[in-house]
Amino acid sequence: MKVKKLKLKNGYKRFHELTIELGDKPKRIIALVGSNGCGKSSVIDSMLFLNNSWGKIGNKRGKDHNYHSMNQTQNYDSSNVSIEFENGDFQKIKEDKNKLGKHNTMFSFRSPYRYNNNLKVKESKATSDITLNSYGATASSDLDDKMEENYRRLYIKYNDYLNKQDCTPSQAKHKIIGDLNKSLQNCLDLEVSSIGSIESNEGTLYFIKKDHPNRFEFNVLSSGEKEVVDILLDLYLRQEEYNDTVFLLDEPELHINTAIQKKLLLEINNLIGTNCQIWIATHSIGFLRALQEDLKDDCDILHFQSNINWASTPQVLKPIKKSLKKWTEIFETALDDLTGLISPRRIIYCEGLDKPSSNGLEKGFDAKVFNNIFGEQYHDTLFISSGGNTELDQRSEIALALLTKVFSDIEILVFKDRDVSSGKLNDENDRQIYLQNNPIFHRIMKRWEIENYLYDKEVLKSYCLANSLTFNETEYDKFVTDIVNQNLKDATGRIKNYCGITTSINAERFKITLSDFITSDMNVYKELEQCIFERK
Repeated sequence: MKVKKLKLKNGYKRFHELTIELGDKPKRIIALVGSNGCGKSSVIDSMLFLNNSWGKIGNKRGKDHNYHSMNQTQNYDSSNVSIEFENGDFQKIKEDKNKLGKHNTMFSFRSPYRYNNNLKVKESKATSDITLNSYGATASSDLDDKMEENYRRLYIKYNDYLNKQDCTPSQAKHKIIGDLNKSLQNCLDLEVSSIGSIESNEGTLYFIKKDHPNRFEFNVLSSGEKEVVDILLDLYLRQEEYNDTVFLLDEPELHINTAIQKKLLLEINNLIGTNCQIWIATHSIGFLRALQEDLKDDCDILHFQSNINWASTPQVLKPIKKSLKKWTEIFETALDDLTGLISPRRIIYCEGLDKPSSNGLEKGFDAKVFNNIFGEQYHDTLFISSGGNTELDQRSEIALALLTKVFSDIEILVFKDRDVSSGKLNDENDRQIYLQNNPIFHRIMKRWEIENYLYDKEVLKSYCLANSLTFNETEYDKFVTDIVNQNLKDATGRIKNYCGITTSINAERFKITLSDFITSDMNVYKELEQCIFERK
């Protein structure tokens, strides 16, 4: 079950009106990223607000209009929140869940306030069915005290298995806490050694470490270790019943250092079922690293930028294009300046203006285009303009000599137009001879120049379709007779007319706009990709 659209209306908390659109095929992980106070928790609260009007999650007192309404509007209710899932709206999914007896497993929630300083259960008592979702936090501002209840559930599960299977305690432990220990050991250097005994006044979890001679209680763990145990235990216990659920996790990384944060998110992803969706509010460096590197194909990032008038104007929020530039902005949210930590792993020098603007931005046209085309798929690659043909060779050699000594894993490449023969014509055979007789880090285009890709019929048709323009294919074919070899650099006026554009346009801006329409499924993209990244 996955949310694909969420709408907050009439001043819900921090938002005048917010629509989150995730497309028809929403990703498994939705990361809400932004600085403190930007509204990440408000988005999570909105889903809980709607759900809790049908059946409350948690055991805390519900919040009224003073909490949910920006203007404290009397009688402000959950009709101001709408959720659309892949398979229908909220009401339909809720009714389907009711038929299965799982009406309150649509969402599973953890608030950021998980204070578990002590775990010492002294008496046995009945626990409610886990599908009722009736313990823990109700909203993001609540204390999420699930640890004692989850301990009771684990204790009951262990003893139930021990009695029904007529096995030894070690066999029961291997079965019941074996998987939990696997998750814990992927994050921390410890494992559960015993579930204790409530009847013997030892109602707590006991742990062992490789370098510690004796077992020790949960209460001895650090705050960060307690957080990890708390979160993983809760997810472990919910695996069976919460297998078609949206998990809402508000800053699960609190009290946890960066190295463990990354491991924790990967383990959260492992524990939650494949039919589920995970919404995480975070500005954690470790979580962002996991999203950027390990989970990039399974996640979408919603970036709550600080310069947007969220409280006074309607806004539509969509997942970001995961380019190097956007990752830089997001990481800077986690720390003021992480430029050094997210430096590119591959630098590609290409032709164009070699001096940046006064604010340090790239001025070279080719570099702008290539960064635009490949920024999402190759987020660790940066294209830099470095002058003409001879300057490329000189500067790339200097960069190769210097940067590779400082950053051992950085790759330096040179990418040239096929127009490398001082204006003389050359063909594919000449291109292959160039590749054979130059260093391995040299690349060269198959087509004459970048315009031969931007003015490809495939790209222009996509541009015209998106802008409700009529593409004159007949006239285009009369002029563009050889898209590979024809010099199209100064043909912007003609191309504009073939696209049905009647107003004056800036040629460079038009070309950069066209680069937005080169997608990974296009032949022009694949050909450029092979030239640059595969040296073909």
